[in-house]
Amino acid sequence: MTEMHAEYDSNANAVSLSLDLAGPAQQADQVHPRAIVALRDGHPIEVQLLYPELGIDEALLAVAERYKLDAEALIAAAHAAVAAPDRAVVLDIAAA
Repeated sequence: MTEMHAEYDSNANAVSLSLDLAGPAQQADQVHPRAIVALRDGHPIEVQLLYPELGIDEALLAVAERYKLDAEALIAAAHAAVAAPDRAVVLDIAAA
């Protein structure tokens, strides 16, 4: 089981999906005009989704495809974060 932390910052109008809290990012990859992936050793550790009111699925599907991530889990976490703004949402993701 994997834990994912999601938070929607209403002031920044951005969703942060933390995949790995073990250390800082080394670089970033803009996968979509509204989706930026923070990387450590070439692996995604965080996804930033900008302006979620413009849509969540398309941007996160692009991220999931590029980095072989669970698209359904990313999308569910982002929707949960938007539903509970300005506080952390933690999801336990089990492998199918």
